[in-house]
Order: sequence, then structure tokens, then C-alpha cells
Amino acid sequence: MSTPVLETENLVKIYGRGPSRFDALKGLTFEIHRGESVAIVGKSGSGKSTLMHLLALLDAPTAGVVALDGRPVTQLKPAAVSDLRNEAFGFVFQQFFLNAQQTVLENVTLPLKIAGVPRAERRRRGLEVLRQLEMDSKAGNKANDLSGGQKQRVCIARALINDPSVIFADEPTGNLDSATSRVVEDILFGLHRERGITLVIVTHDDDLAARCQRRLSMQDGRIIGDDAAPETAAASASVTETATATATGLYPGRHTPSSPATGRHAAVPPPAEPEAPAPPPLSRRERRRLESEAAAGRADRRGEGGHA
Repeated sequence: MSTPVLETENLVKIYGRGPSRFDALKGLTFEIHRGESVAIVGKSGSGKSTLMHLLALLDAPTAGVVALDGRPVTQLKPAAVSDLRNEAFGFVFQQFFLNAQQTVLENVTLPLKIAGVPRAERRRRGLEVLRQLEMDSKAGNKANDLSGGQKQRVCIARALINDPSVIFADEPTGNLDSATSRVVEDILFGLHRERGITLVIVTHDDDLAARCQRRLSMQDGRIIGDDAAPETAAASASVTETATATATGLYPGRHTPSSPATGRHAAVPPPAEPEAPAPPPLSRRERRRLESEAAAGRADRRGEGGHA
């Protein structure tokens, strides 16, 4: 079996301490292989968004490991994490996070600007990806002049601009009507099918989750179900909650005996009362990008629509 594109071992996320301690994730061990489409589902508070943030390197775990292409990345320096995230991942969010006063082309090419790509090359690549999504005629329009469906297409174009190996989508159709939602879904799954991009989708929408090859169901910080479509069952990794890694895993030299009944590693309790580490400091360019996205989010909430 190929090296997983994403892998976790004994992943723990704890907020607060003492009486205010909240265990958001409780020792998750699983793999996502290249080219899979995976839905992460569960009720509010189940931990699904926290898990996506850790997988996407938007937050740091309290304990455990996240690996990309077999390489543990949770201990990298903040600048290296930022560069890796910009190169390997694309993001599609419910709230769009477009800068309302910038043009469509400027929004789409923002990751390239952060990466230091020259202006002419940014424009060429931006127009190409907009053509693929039939949005090139809107390249000079301000983002605030677009409908909800058009904004989400722009978000998908921005997610594709760096040719990512993984696209993370957090409730990508949550602000759209049913017809527009279907169009956006078709675009995402078309990219998955035609380009082999790995899709990780956080959603409450059962219909959207049903289109994925695999569904991870979460409850109270644990994965309680890992359901694969029949044709992908052989390739899907088994999920082990609250487990340590084997001697051949990301923690060499540590071993926990497998359960004779299931063959999985025996469960171990999460670490007692660890302090959640402070998030890594942002680089200057990452700080500028987040400030720009925050301003765009405020403008979107004032002006967003819900039509194609």
C-alpha cells in the first residue's frame, strides 16, 4: 500500500486545564490515502472541525503526530509549517474569506503572492484556473459584486492555484441554495476524479457525505465509525482511537500489544492534565494574509448572496 498522504497517531487536542479542561480530540490514529475523498461528519462539538484544523496544519495538537506523505510535520518551525500548508493544501470555506474590495483575480492569486511568485506568472496561472471554472469573464470584478455561487467558485479557484495534493472543504455548500450546492459539489468531485486530488470534507450534509468514498463519523472527540464505499474498502485504513503507535510507526521503538479480538492496538488513556501549547507564532506574511481574510469575511457577511 502506498504511503498515506495524511496520517495521525494518538492525536490529542485539549483546551484549558483543571475544571475548564475540554478534551476536543481523544487519541485518534488513522490514515488518508492519496486520491481518497473523505467526509468527516458528526454533531456540533464532536471534534470534526478541530480535527480538520490539525490535519490542515492550521493548529497544533496537544499530543500526538500529524504526518504529510510519511513525514511528521507537527514539530516543524512555524515558517516551515506555513510554507508547507501554502504549497500542499487548498482550502474552501463556508464563509468564502474573499477580500471584497479586491478583484477576483487578485483573490485567486493571493497564495501565489504569498509564495513570492512574480506578477506576470500569477496573472497567467490565475486566468488559467478561472477559465477552468468558467469564471475568467469575472476576473476584473470586485469579489463583493459576485453571487454566493460565484464566490464559491472563486474560492475553489484559489484552492487550486498552487496545484495542491489535498483540498480541505469546511461546509463548502453551507451558504448556498440546493441547486448551486449541487454545482459546487460537482466541481469538487470532478477535480477529485479527474486530477486525483484528495478531498477532506467536513459537513453536516448527509447527501454531500454520501458522495465521498469514505465517511469518518465523530462523537465526543473520537472516531466511532469508518465507513468506506465497497470499491475503496480494501484501500481504506482502519481507524484506531486512543492508541499508541507500533514500533514501525511514527513513534519508533514504542509498541502496544494488539487486541486478540480485533487486531488493533490496545487503547491507552490520553495524557493526564497536559497544558495545551500556545499556537506557533505567525510569520509576517501569514499575519498579513489572515488580516486580509478577516476583513474579507466581514465584508462577505454584509454583502454575500446565495445564488449561482
